[in-house]
Formats: sequence, structure tokens, C-alpha cells
Amino acid sequence: MRRLGPQDYSGIVTFAVAAAVGLPVAVGAAETLIPRIWWIAVFILFLCCLLAAGVVYVGSRPGHAALAGAVAASWVAVLTAPGVGLLPVILVVTVAVSAYAAPIWAGLVLTGLNTAVLAVSLGAPGSQPPGLPAILAFYLLIQLASHLSSASIIAGERMRRELAETNVALRASQLLLAQSVRTAERLRISRELHDLIGHQLTVLTLELETAQHTEGAGARPHVKRANRVARELLSDVRTTVGELRTETADLHAMLAEVVQDLPGLTVQVEVEPGLHPDEEQAAALLRAVQEIATNTLRHSGASTLGVKVSRDGADIVLEAVDNGRGGMPQPGNGLRGLRERFEALGGSVGLDGSCGFRLTARVPAS
Repeated sequence: MRRLGPQDYSGIVTFAVAAAVGLPVAVGAAETLIPRIWWIAVFILFLCCLLAAGVVYVGSRPGHAALAGAVAASWVAVLTAPGVGLLPVILVVTVAVSAYAAPIWAGLVLTGLNTAVLAVSLGAPGSQPPGLPAILAFYLLIQLASHLSSASIIAGERMRRELAETNVALRASQLLLAQSVRTAERLRISRELHDLIGHQLTVLTLELETAQHTEGAGARPHVKRANRVARELLSDVRTTVGELRTETADLHAMLAEVVQDLPGLTVQVEVEPGLHPDEEQAAALLRAVQEIATNTLRHSGASTLGVKVSRDGADIVLEAVDNGRGGMPQPGNGLRGLRERFEALGGSVGLDGSCGFRLTARVPAS
């Protein structure tokens, strides 16, 4: 189950405030222009739409539709219960929630429409309160302040998320560059060992083999021992060269460094001991974790992300699952590029949004 974040708690508080200001009308403490049961139905519809727009479907198309429903229901509720205390506060609530689903100009338009609805409600014959212009000006300013405050908070959260995404990409690039530098240095050392020491020992072996067939029995045992030592040295050099060419960096440390200190997201990385992918496979796994972390920050609303890399038969398998809202995202350049990267290595990428969001990537082990 997805853990609630600060934005969710803000939406719940907003929902509670809206429910509280409509309670007097619901319990019969004020009169309505339509049958009370119908007014209650409209108000319940408003609360349901508000909850969907502010908590359940924040920023999605269903959330936009829910916000439109909340706005329409709030207008009906205010117009059919004119002059009821703090009930117009629900108009302020809709403007505050609109900041999560619409641009600033749309919120400003909604503020003007809400003020017009409030003027019609309070200006009805027989229900005009004293100081009506001051009341309208007060609610206008409150709506503007609520909308701009919400927009400022959202902008700050978006900047922190974008900064985190940039940091993830930067760490991944730095790690890949460092790995590339280490690989180039290992190859350089291995070539030096092979070209210099290896060549010299090969010459030494040939010379000793020639000496072995020369006359002089007293030198024969020493020549044989030298020959054996030279061959052992040559074998050791070749073994060292092979190890230098195949050595890989610590995969767990690389993946953990990419996803460390992400705001609002706890990431657990697990790598099966003894797993040593080659350089191309390690790069693919690193880019996969980078893309997963970025998408989780950007789209899922999750608070936890688990990443596991293990061996399954002849494959290396990466599984990543978060506790976000799930659903199947529209594959963008990142996910398409990730799939292409793994398919180029003979592997595959699978997506599942039924419970949170799960990505499974496979690549044949080297």
C-alpha cells in the first residue's frame, strides 16, 4: 500500500475543512433552496470529487475531471444555501486544489468565477448581508492567496524533484565514466605487461630451451629449473592480464550511490553475492536503476522503492518495485531507450502497474 506523503496529508486536511463548513447545513441548522436530501447529495458529490482530485488522482486526467465535478458541485451547494456562515469557504478550497491540476491562469479564472457565484448567492433578495463588497473582496483575496500559496509549494516540490532527477543522472554518468577510465587503465597495464614482460619471458624460455640442448651436463639441471620458473612467470603474467581485463566494479556500491539521498523516497538495493556482470551489462543495469528512480520521483508518488539484482538460470535479472499509485505509464524516450539497451544485449524489459509499479529487466549472464 502506498504511504501517504505531505501532499496527501494536505489534501486530507483540506477535505476535512470542506466537510466541516458544510456540516451545519447537512444537519438542518440552515435552510436550503432545494430539498435538504438533494443538497446533501450534492455536497457529498463535492466531497468525493474533492478527495479524488486532491488525494487519489492528483495531477492525472481523472483528477482533472474530479476537480471539474468539485467546482460544479460547490457552485450548486453555495447557490442553494445562500447566506450560510462559512459555507463559501468550499469555493476557496476548490481554488487551492486547482493548483495541483491546472496552470496559474486557470486558477485565477476560477477565482473570478467563484467570486461571481458568491456575489449571486449573497446578493439574492432578502439575503444580502451588510458590507457585501467587503465580504466579496475578502473572499477574493483569500482565494488568490490560497491559489498562489499552493502554486508556490508545488513549484518548490517540482524544483526539488527535478534537482533529484538531475543528481541521479549525474551520479550515473560519473560512475560510468569512472568505470570507463578504470577499464582503459586496466587495458593499458595489461598491454604493457604482455608486450614487455611477456615478450621478455618468452625470449628467455626460447633461449633456455636452446641451452638445454647444448653440451655440458653439469648445467642441464639448472637450465631446466630456470626454464620451469620462466614458464611459471609467463603463466602468471597471462593470468594477471586476464584478471585485469575482466575485473568489474562493485555493482552494489554503484547502484546504491545512484539512488542515495533522494527526497521523499527510500530506496533499498540488494545485489546477489558473487554476481559479476561485464562492463556493458553493468552499464545497462546502472542506466536501468537511474531511469527507474527518475520515473518514480516524477510519476508514481511512491515513498519506497526496492531494487534487486540476482541470477535466474542463465540470466541476470533486475527487479524494481515501488509502492506508488501504479498504472501503466505511456513509454517515453527513457523506457524505450532502456528496452532497446537490454534487447541489444540479448535481454528484455517487462512492466507491470497492477500493484505499484514493477520493472523486470533480464540480460544473459556473460
